[in-house]
Amino acid sequence: MRDVTLRDGLQLTGKMLSTARKVEIVRRLLAIGVPALEIGSLARADLVPTMANTLEVVRALTAQELEACWLWVATPRHVEQALDAGARNLQYCFSASDSHNLANIGRSTDASLAAMPAAIELAQAAGATIELCIATSFTCPFEGPVDPERVLQIVTDPRAAGSEGVVICDTLGQAVPAQVSDLVSRVHQVSPGRELVFHGHDTWGIGVANTLAAITSGATMVDGALGGLGGCPFAPGASGNTSSEDILFATRPPWLTPDALGDLVRLGESLLGELDEPNRSRTAQGARSTAHAFEWVLPEE
Repeated sequence: MRDVTLRDGLQLTGKMLSTARKVEIVRRLLAIGVPALEIGSLARADLVPTMANTLEVVRALTAQELEACWLWVATPRHVEQALDAGARNLQYCFSASDSHNLANIGRSTDASLAAMPAAIELAQAAGATIELCIATSFTCPFEGPVDPERVLQIVTDPRAAGSEGVVICDTLGQAVPAQVSDLVSRVHQVSPGRELVFHGHDTWGIGVANTLAAITSGATMVDGALGGLGGCPFAPGASGNTSSEDILFATRPPWLTPDALGDLVRLGESLLGELDEPNRSRTAQGARSTAHAFEWVLPEE
């Protein structure tokens, strides 16, 4: 489980979080037991202002904390900046569809691929991890359905060789479990040595189902955000990420105890209240029910 609240989760919010508040959230999530976090991006601050203090957050964390943290990058220059600040894990992201890549990053998909060897070389020289992150792997808001062959071509492109993981993104939350299973399985077959990550959104209410389909098809990491927060500012029709609380309640990793889930629910409620955002987590709702004989329900407070 990788919680992406502080990157994808914050992209569409109207309120900024201070560096200190972001660092506090990182430390609370790690203390609860969440094994991996995405803590920001190097997107242009004028386009995504909530990411403006990302490098300040990186510099405020310890080397040990940064081993569990990921940054979104889209150019070799981003990689340089992230590494200089102390980042150890990077997602080099672009879209399978040209139209979304032009809207999101300002260049064609092929141009992003052409720059990837330089990004990989920089990361490898610093001993950092870099993943290939493919947005709009299923559908594009401007072009419609994306051919799975397009995604497989990107995964196997020699220019992406050297990336240590592949992130398959249902950016719009329009995929269904059968599509997720098919694409994740095919990516796993053509790239068996890489970590395989599924990044889903819950636009149509099946984010958890898609996440479970990805896990059973070979995904070794899945993304979510507290309370289902998030969305892409350059993807009309996209809603929030699949809820971290919902994914964790469904998968029950060994570290997740009722107390740990309760801490996550409380943190999500506090953060979304601070941001004036709705809490879309069904697990958070269930945890506040009156069925106190169920061990996952929070005690009355």
